[in-house]
Amino acid sequence: MSGFNFVNPVNFYFGQGKLAQAGTITAQYGKKALIIASDSAKPTGQLAALVDVLTQAGVTSVCFDRFMQNPLSTLVDEGATFAREQQCDVIVGIGGGSAMDMAKGIAFMACNSGGIWDYVFGQTPADSALPVVLIPTTAGTGSEANKTAVFTNPQTNDKKGLVNPLIYPKAAIIDPLLMLTLPRRVIAGPGADVLFHSLESFISKNAHPMSEMLSLQAVELIGKYLPQVYDDVTNIEAWEKVTFASSLAGMAIDCAGTTLPHALQHPMGGLLDVVHAEGIAAIYMAFMEFTWQSAPQKFAAIAKALGVNTLNMTEEEAARSSIDAVRSLLGYVNMLPSLSSLGVKEEHFDWFIGNATTTMRVVLANNPRVPDADEIRAIYQQSL
Repeated sequence: MSGFNFVNPVNFYFGQGKLAQAGTITAQYGKKALIIASDSAKPTGQLAALVDVLTQAGVTSVCFDRFMQNPLSTLVDEGATFAREQQCDVIVGIGGGSAMDMAKGIAFMACNSGGIWDYVFGQTPADSALPVVLIPTTAGTGSEANKTAVFTNPQTNDKKGLVNPLIYPKAAIIDPLLMLTLPRRVIAGPGADVLFHSLESFISKNAHPMSEMLSLQAVELIGKYLPQVYDDVTNIEAWEKVTFASSLAGMAIDCAGTTLPHALQHPMGGLLDVVHAEGIAAIYMAFMEFTWQSAPQKFAAIAKALGVNTLNMTEEEAARSSIDAVRSLLGYVNMLPSLSSLGVKEEHFDWFIGNATTTMRVVLANNPRVPDADEIRAIYQQSL
């Protein structure tokens, strides 16, 4: 076994009712919180509950009420200015991946000058950020477990991640009770993202024994329990497994990163505002067909983790069977869209390819088989 490094400084609080501890947890890091909340947090009562427990713990709070899917970097700048004006000393994010990424970006830019893209591209060093507490209300991105936050540049339409140890959350509160009001689409999309993160981190060239353990456990849990919460949103025992899988996958991509599908989806999100998980799902079968033969042992392990009986199969047969296993799981939760259904047209391909091969070079190179421009075009075409 070759050497590797593993660090994850996040304090995790898993379990039913853990939202009630958000006040005392946040009070360890600051006295005035800026809350970044998804649109759903207010009508579900989750935002009010959070404000209440913060107040009880002696933490005052204000809410930055600008929110959007695929958050723009300009929105992060607005939030950072607001945090400074309000003299907030801790950021609390409650919601899905976009809210949590916004919280991390605002915490970072509240303490640093210039624009966030200077830091994304490594042109400017940084040495501080406000502390962040994250509370996921969907089970998908795993943003609560890592040092990445993804934003879109409205001037260039580039969608890219800020990756910096300064934005590791101080604490992550994972309460499965917060999932019980989710509509099916918001179960399926983020749930599929758990599969994508765990599968891609497992086959990644940067994978190591610790990340592989996290990845495979997440694959197994999401394969077994995502259909259960999709069928019955009140199945709290299954939600415990799904939320755990989401955080495990978030930790795994923190170690090993993602691969080809994420590199090809980010241009869709940047240019067309395509929903992250749906864009990835649309190209997933083509990605697996393109890649599996370059890592048959790993794809065979994925098939087994998804419940395929591989005992009497050759490694090649088992690896190939992973494609049908993934297709079956995505089909069960209605997550097999075409690119056309998401608004993608063949005329977009040139821009997508140029963007992916420039801004997402590192992610492309992380795939077991690295595509050239013609092969990327073929994957998009096959998925149209």
